Amino acid sequence: MGDDPGMPGSDRPDEPAERPFGSWPSSLTADDLASGAASVSEVRVDGADVWWNEARPSEGGRTQLVRRTVGGTRHDLFPPLGGSSPSWNARSGFLAYGGGAWNVRDGVVVFVNWEDQQLYRVDATEPEGFDPQPLTPGAPRDWRWCEPVWLDESWLVVLREDHRPETIARHGEAVDEIVAVPLDGSAVADPSRVRVLVSGPDFVHMPVTRHDLLAWVQWEHPNMPWDATEVHVGRIRRDGAGEPAGLEAEVVVAGNGDESIVQPGFTSRGDLVFCTDRTGWWNPWIVDERGLVDRLSGATPVSDPRPLLVEGGVEAEIGGPLWVGGLRWWAEVGPGRFAVSARRDGADRLGVIVDGVLVDVETPFSEISQIVAAEGATAIVAASPLAEPTPYLLGVEFPEFDDGAGVVSDGDPGGPIAGLEQLRPRSRSAPPASSISVPKHVTFTSTGGRQAHALVYPPTNPDARAPQGERPPLLVMIHGGPTSHARHRLDLGQQYWTSRGFVVADVDHGGSTGYGRPFRRLLDGAWGLVDVEDAVAAARHLAETGVVDPARLAIRGGSAGGFTTLAALCFHDTFAAGTSRYGVVDLAALARDTHKFESRYLDRLVGPLPATQATYDARSPIHHTEGFDRPLLVEQGSDDEVVPPNQAEAIVAALAAAGVPHAYLLFEGEGHGFRQRDTIVRALEAELWFYGRVFGFTPADVLEPIAGAVGL
Repeated sequence: MGDDPGMPGSDRPDEPAERPFGSWPSSLTADDLASGAASVSEVRVDGADVWWNEARPSEGGRTQLVRRTVGGTRHDLFPPLGGSSPSWNARSGFLAYGGGAWNVRDGVVVFVNWEDQQLYRVDATEPEGFDPQPLTPGAPRDWRWCEPVWLDESWLVVLREDHRPETIARHGEAVDEIVAVPLDGSAVADPSRVRVLVSGPDFVHMPVTRHDLLAWVQWEHPNMPWDATEVHVGRIRRDGAGEPAGLEAEVVVAGNGDESIVQPGFTSRGDLVFCTDRTGWWNPWIVDERGLVDRLSGATPVSDPRPLLVEGGVEAEIGGPLWVGGLRWWAEVGPGRFAVSARRDGADRLGVIVDGVLVDVETPFSEISQIVAAEGATAIVAASPLAEPTPYLLGVEFPEFDDGAGVVSDGDPGGPIAGLEQLRPRSRSAPPASSISVPKHVTFTSTGGRQAHALVYPPTNPDARAPQGERPPLLVMIHGGPTSHARHRLDLGQQYWTSRGFVVADVDHGGSTGYGRPFRRLLDGAWGLVDVEDAVAAARHLAETGVVDPARLAIRGGSAGGFTTLAALCFHDTFAAGTSRYGVVDLAALARDTHKFESRYLDRLVGPLPATQATYDARSPIHHTEGFDRPLLVEQGSDDEVVPPNQAEAIVAALAAAGVPHAYLLFEGEGHGFRQRDTIVRALEAELWFYGRVFGFTPADVLEPIAGAVGL
């Protein structure tokens, strides 16, 4: 909104209008968030072409694949929606959260289509048009596929999750395997053409190949992949026709039962690199090719895994929680040289490893979520406080070292950027820099003297100012997981609130990632305690230091963050209101009803059932509804398999019975996380309406009241 001498409270044409916090007029609308929020999460390189995925709420939430060719031209792989063409959507249901749904080589794209969960191939260079061919057999959604990688010109290696009713009946849950799939589509008519390579572990992930070597990560119940995993290597056996027929050798390369290992990968000379947190921080380690050969042949290895970084590594996370497929934290960008994403103090930094030394590279980015080698450059997906996640190509001038001092450069970067090319234009809905709230990483004291963290965003709007002496309301945001972290990047969802006069505190409570394994383990046996205490401590810290109005503190979160929100309202009196999106209300019900991946997650976070049933009951808000006396907004997707709608409906019924002011919105066709444009708009505008009613301000936006709201 521009300067207007007629605005209330405006004394001069160039003076911002005076409005109470929360009622500031903002040019950033909920519709802008949905229309412009084509988020990018993965990038791949195919010769001179760079590919990435875009989740587009404006297209019903589908994930489009985009190809950027030489000269900078961008091409959507899937045709526009409408007409007789299927609604192609590159999204996997593997382990419920998906990711890693596609790959590309020599112009051939393979992808998982969301609707039927089948694997398809299409030649993106064919002039005849878009005509995907199925590669996998079975009825729609019988199988879930993920992380396709090329074994050779004729075969893929792929993760497969078997959801056939007979499999569930026999095993009690889906079965995960690594299989080889022919690229000629012959397995569609002959399922025996799909060759099983790895079967037996509860979970397998992140397969990589080099010639006939296969490396992967696996783990067993009740562990999650950030608790304890192993990296295995096997040699693929070929039959008389030269086709893959299983493994003829398999060894455990690393994994001691108390370390998390992610992203194994082969270097150009055949060494195996992987990220392990055995020192307390995810750092890259390496096994020489000779050591792998010795292990596979049964000989005593000449070398054991060793840190890729000298002096044992650095206190930064080069790696992270394996929630989805497709993750990449490192890439070899030259013989013995690696580009990495290293997280510390709530932000990512680009680093280069040369001769065992990690050197920071100065970039404008605070989040780097993908690193992939390209021809003469590195492809990344990166973001900053001023820019949403976007694919880039960058070149780095690598430093040369005469010794192996092993010092991390914090002040004087030794690897300056030789070139930085943005591959996608800035979102049309992104606000100008002067309107963007830039966060500050804050560390504060929580219960028992332990420390927790938050990214704190101040109210920012050059076209508005608050009355003298008024303090802004606070919106504490709780990330999901709970084994995840606050995202340090431009998020229009946060700017929606700060541009209207809210302070936003995105909390990294105990158990969050990015601060080392000991901090992550603070939540073991303590979910519903540590996370809640840290959320409360964040709000009190900001209120006591005069940053926010202590009478207008709200908390919001989705999934696990929704549970923390509900528990904070139920068991503490700090917050005046809250919003739960697909949040957990009954821990025991979650343990019984959720999907395979998280079916034993709570064993570590709360305790094993049935022995700790009393703990589950003590921490579940549904059993303590007498503690709810603050207004609550509940938003839920009808098709959520992770947190089913019956959990939201249980808390809504309890609120109604107790006479607590509340509102409930059920969004048809939405799963665990809102993807559709109309849902995103309605959910956000309803939340603003809700806070306006609770905190007594009138939003500048024209908002539709929530039908059926009680006591608001």
